Amino acid sequence: MSSSKISTLDAIMLVLTVVVTHTILSLPRNILVSTDSASILNIIYVGIIVIFIGYFIYRLLKTFPSADIIDISEYLGGRLLKTIIGIIFIAYFLITSSILLRNFCESVKIIYYPMTNITYIVLLFVIAICAANRLDFSASLKTNALIIPLVLGSIIFLFFSNMNQFTPQRMFPIFGKGLFDTFILGLTNLASFGGIVFLYFLPPLLNKPEDMKKITLISIGISAIYLVLCVATLLFMFSFFLDTNEITPLYNATRYIEFGNFFQRLESVFLLIWILAFACYLSIISKFSMRIFQKITNIENKKALIDIFGLLIFGISIFPKNYAISNMFETKVYPNLVIGLVFVLSISILILANLRKKKQNNTGKENSNA
Repeated sequence: MSSSKISTLDAIMLVLTVVVTHTILSLPRNILVSTDSASILNIIYVGIIVIFIGYFIYRLLKTFPSADIIDISEYLGGRLLKTIIGIIFIAYFLITSSILLRNFCESVKIIYYPMTNITYIVLLFVIAICAANRLDFSASLKTNALIIPLVLGSIIFLFFSNMNQFTPQRMFPIFGKGLFDTFILGLTNLASFGGIVFLYFLPPLLNKPEDMKKITLISIGISAIYLVLCVATLLFMFSFFLDTNEITPLYNATRYIEFGNFFQRLESVFLLIWILAFACYLSIISKFSMRIFQKITNIENKKALIDIFGLLIFGISIFPKNYAISNMFETKVYPNLVIGLVFVLSISILILANLRKKKQNNTGKENSNA
């Protein structure tokens, strides 16, 4: 199992992967739609809340230092609960990543291949991730740890390169549609930090389990800063994004970057980096899904699952009849799934498992004293 252990840096990049891939598409626009000119304030506010939630998750996981959420579910409710929670996480990973793949492929189709059937573009990604999944789990994480910093760097570059296009006055009124919308209804933007789902699976995988607290706080902090930069770029540049269904609005922002006559049309470089990040995300998601499936079924041969999970991703991706349906899932359904599974169900399991553990410890002390 030592080969499957991951470093602290790999773990931080793993948590960032989900946030990065969703911001490539429509996440910043969705935040702008929900909180308007208060989007930057809202992300800072929500980010602080998620830091406290992340620390709370860390404290709950600390009671089970070598177990993930699947193991803890088995401790709490036996094999039945373990199987149910495992299936829920597999479905969550596969459905959300597949719909995200569909939306990303729709973007690639519109930008470069308008006459190509969407099925072929999706198939190319599925073939790529099936090939990547034949490599070790650690290989995907190492590659991801190289690609994600490039994406983070590209967003920083995008922000500062377009500053001459900014209209900072668009952040006023500072409270947007009102205090209630910004601080209460705006809590739905907790879903923007969906990457913390991986925190539930990290403890048994870490080379240095004692770094779990550091991983939690750093990954959430970087996610918040990254989201602020993405949202600020769109808010200061394109007020019309508040009322449009524009695909990949960040890609539009790249078209405004110019450095003299030589460095122009840099959007292709950005798109290439984002495609690599997306491929890493899909590979990691499918590998986690296979690990969970192996854990709940005791199947040892992972290679038999690679093509099956690839076909599942392909089938779910092409299931929506058009972009409007897949986009509705991403904007309306996905946030509720994140809040329900990542912030409610999983934390509830950890709390109940900790209470059971505490009760058992107290009972053990009473028996020893007797």
